[in-house]
Amino acid sequence: MIVRPRPTGLILLYAMRGSVLPVIAPRLLLVAALSAAAVWLQHVRPGWFTAVNPAPFTLLGLGVSIFLGFRNSACYDRWWEGRKQWGALLGISRGLLRDVAVLLPEAGGARRHAALLVPEFARTLRDQLRAPVPMPPNRSGEALRQLAEAFAAQMRAGQITDILYRLFSSHLDAMTGVQAACERLRNTPMPFAYSLMLHRSVWLICLLLPFGMVDTLGMATPLLTLVLAYAFLGLDALGEELEEPFTTALNGLPLDGLVRNIEIAAAETLGDPAPEPLAPRDFVLL
Repeated sequence: MIVRPRPTGLILLYAMRGSVLPVIAPRLLLVAALSAAAVWLQHVRPGWFTAVNPAPFTLLGLGVSIFLGFRNSACYDRWWEGRKQWGALLGISRGLLRDVAVLLPEAGGARRHAALLVPEFARTLRDQLRAPVPMPPNRSGEALRQLAEAFAAQMRAGQITDILYRLFSSHLDAMTGVQAACERLRNTPMPFAYSLMLHRSVWLICLLLPFGMVDTLGMATPLLTLVLAYAFLGLDALGEELEEPFTTALNGLPLDGLVRNIEIAAAETLGDPAPEPLAPRDFVLL
């Protein structure tokens, strides 16, 4: 995730870190080449594009922009839902660690064992969400199972009451809910047919626009076409990034930083030296 002061003034024009411009630059070059070809054809064959009416391109552009807005809103909802789930996991983990610190006995290493399993769950969940394909077995679920077994063993040994066991179990149920919600986001992308239709429409308008506007704009056709192509292709590429919130892309969620916060909470619970919070590198926090 990009972490930097909000750029102002001229910085907005040349800031590249976190921008989709490097991603869509080859596509823009293709559009620029077609625009130059349209200008050249208009020069060597005057009148070829006189009969082309730019009105249909205006209507098509309006429709595509509306659908791009809908898709990007849905993709941002996925990104924000992922951030809310990991924020909830941080809160649940801190609550569980607090209860572990005050309710579990120190004898036998039960407290340390349970406290170390909490960040282990966060690490394995992060790795599962970032894996290119689903990871068998369910390692994060295994960490929760070991936590449940540890609490059950303490209850059977008479170290905690059944009421305290239900308290710990409620924390584990909440962590399971976060895991299920993140897996739903990871394994259920946007409908492919919708994304494909929108992607094709964006390319259609970007490739045909130079030939529809050259008779009106003349030599200014490449400039205006590039501005419009940057908007359409940029929004399309940004939606693709936000659709997958758990990747290591520049605009992905900072799962490493969130896991580190849970590791810090576990170390503080055990009285161990706490690691330093992760800091952004070149404005990027993973």
